Amino acid sequence: MSGRSPLYGGMDAPEFFTLVEELFTPEEAEINNAMPPKGAFTAAELAEKMGRDESELADKLKDMAGKGLCISLAKDGARVFKAAPFMPGIFEFVFFGGGATERDKKLAKYIHDYKETWHANAPPMNIPYPMIRAIPVEQTIEVGEKVHTYDQVKTYIEQNETIAVGTCYCRHAAMLRGEETHDMPMDACVFFGENAAFGIECLGAKSVTQEEAFKLLEEWVEAGLIHQTRNVSDEIEYLCNCDRWHCHAVKMMLKQPTPSKVFNSGFEPKFDADACVACGACVDRCPPEALTMGDDDAPQVNMDRCFGCSVCATGCPSEAIKMVAKPGFEAPPRDKKALMEAMMASFANQD
Repeated sequence: MSGRSPLYGGMDAPEFFTLVEELFTPEEAEINNAMPPKGAFTAAELAEKMGRDESELADKLKDMAGKGLCISLAKDGARVFKAAPFMPGIFEFVFFGGGATERDKKLAKYIHDYKETWHANAPPMNIPYPMIRAIPVEQTIEVGEKVHTYDQVKTYIEQNETIAVGTCYCRHAAMLRGEETHDMPMDACVFFGENAAFGIECLGAKSVTQEEAFKLLEEWVEAGLIHQTRNVSDEIEYLCNCDRWHCHAVKMMLKQPTPSKVFNSGFEPKFDADACVACGACVDRCPPEALTMGDDDAPQVNMDRCFGCSVCATGCPSEAIKMVAKPGFEAPPRDKKALMEAMMASFANQD
């Protein structure tokens, strides 16, 4: 059985089989394996391929979507489905509604065990080009700096009428395993557009208005969460609000030799020495631990680790930190196709 993704794809290990046997019934596993690995399909198309009754298969696909095992979308008045990889995908979907049943607790443990086994046996992950990017809080950007629409969280909220907010998989799964969650907000995973409709219809996500989304954003900013999404300027489908302790993406980036090269907003902090009171709040809040307090009681930043996330600036009580554009920082690719081309070119240049 395949996870349809190089990340956590099927591995011949006991932890993998324990996990998939809990996730899928034998019938669901058969249906999953028959799904095309890419692109949308209808129940009729899959039924013809499998030699099954269309109506019966459509019901099974809807059930699987409700369990987070595939994606269900409304397209031009018709219902289509897509196969879901393990991550990003099934591992998040199964916790999107915030369930805390005994099965949820087992899944949290089994997913964690399998990921540990996968990392122990897979080669170190080399990321030559940014797949995701951080987004600073616009209010922290220094006056006079050019701020693109893709550099503003508010843009994504304003451009979408259908918004879904679900439970953060990383923190929720940690809680189910009995781990410390540092009192960070749980409802902090956002889908937009057709993905939001899927989250609301199938995964138990909350439908929120733009006004409600902005209020939640205030909570995420206050908590010091990192706002991140796919590294593209258009086609923004989701917004994650992540912490340093549990977020898979953040932890993965911090394992890279130079984290700032593979995960960044394109901004960096600028400190006002006269306004700084050396309270250390910025040092405590910095997710990548890129800040230290220097001998002169002024913050020092390690630019190899700094994401430009602006968490330091949003927590500064004296407003002594502003975000300024990094010189020569490359704009994100326009869409997923351009991002894939940029990533492939980076891999080729390594050879």
